[in-house]
Amino acid sequence: MKSNRKNLLRALGPGILFASTCIGVSHLVQSTRAGADFGFQLVGFILLALIFKYPFFEFGSRYAVATKKSLLEGYLKEGKWVLWVYFILSLGSMFTVTAAVTFVTAGMFNNLTGVSLDPAYISGIILIICVLILAVGKYSLMDSLLKIIGAVLLISTLVAFFGAIAKGSVTPVADFIPKELMDRSSIIFIIALMGWMPTAVDLSTWNSLWTIERMKQTGYAPSLKEVLFDFKFGYIVTAILAICFLTLGANVMYGTGIELSNNSTVFSDQVVTMYTSALGNWAYLIIAIAAFSAMFSTTITVVDGFGRAMGETVRLLFIPKAKTKTTYNWMMLTVAIISFVFILALSANLKDLVDLATIMSFLIAPVIAIINYRVITSKQITDEYKPGKRLLLLAKSGIVFLSVFAMIYVIVFFLL
Repeated sequence: MKSNRKNLLRALGPGILFASTCIGVSHLVQSTRAGADFGFQLVGFILLALIFKYPFFEFGSRYAVATKKSLLEGYLKEGKWVLWVYFILSLGSMFTVTAAVTFVTAGMFNNLTGVSLDPAYISGIILIICVLILAVGKYSLMDSLLKIIGAVLLISTLVAFFGAIAKGSVTPVADFIPKELMDRSSIIFIIALMGWMPTAVDLSTWNSLWTIERMKQTGYAPSLKEVLFDFKFGYIVTAILAICFLTLGANVMYGTGIELSNNSTVFSDQVVTMYTSALGNWAYLIIAIAAFSAMFSTTITVVDGFGRAMGETVRLLFIPKAKTKTTYNWMMLTVAIISFVFILALSANLKDLVDLATIMSFLIAPVIAIINYRVITSKQITDEYKPGKRLLLLAKSGIVFLSVFAMIYVIVFFLL
């Protein structure tokens, strides 16, 4: 029993990194906005996204433990064109995604410290710090850091959640007019919300890369059961916290007539104030630290994830003899620099930047989902590691779900 527990602990890590990636913009920003603007009306959409996206994230972890290789190598084995599709789609989303999470982190920093510096330049400093930490400490330092941050955020959010439930919803102002769920702008927001709930489907490759890296770090090859326990634990945590953030937005802001700000610093103060309204003003500093830590953890995992995934993609496509470490470092630096340029260009409107990143992620999701399904059902995977019939049925349903909503967005955005 003690040996089994020790082995399970050695497998833990990638699932926590996955959760750290999720509990950022999709939760702090999008789930909070969902509750603040629509009350509890969007709970169903969040649950649908969590359910129908699940298989494609699990496939990344499943492939890694089955083959001891990353999902990107699985793409390559299905045909070089498959990896090219992933490369092109990722190029279209990774800079906006990194820019969005970093810009929100900068707002959280300004709110925490009380400084009034331009969030765009704070973003640049944050990106530099992330690159330095990853270049020096690599996976090991990030893994240890995020386990601490994740625990603090989980506890503080759950305490605030139960505090908000106990306090009850605010009384709507007399002239409050609820938003129409079927308005064009509302539909676009719902799709943006699902685009990153819990995160973008193309980030499923990161699960496989982190699983492989964890094996290298510990020298232990975990079983499928251990790897899936780690992943499912992280996934369940992200699901619970998504509902918690929506509840905070709904109980504290829905009906007040106050909208979440487009200014990242003001927005950050509004988010932290939601916690303190449930817990009391004494908790402001604690929550401000937790919120900044959560966003910083998302930023560093995004920089690492894109650097790792795109670095490996570049190596496999163009320079197979290059060292993984070299392509990782160069791509990580490239992601940081170009994302900073995006921030300088798009930082005037926080909501627009976030919506752009999340919607782009949703539009490419059906393609990535189909590729992941193709790989996990291929001859690359032995029968003992292949998903069961129920999970494959859910995956097929997920592909339909993602495709339908992508088409709805195109119709609403371009034709209505």
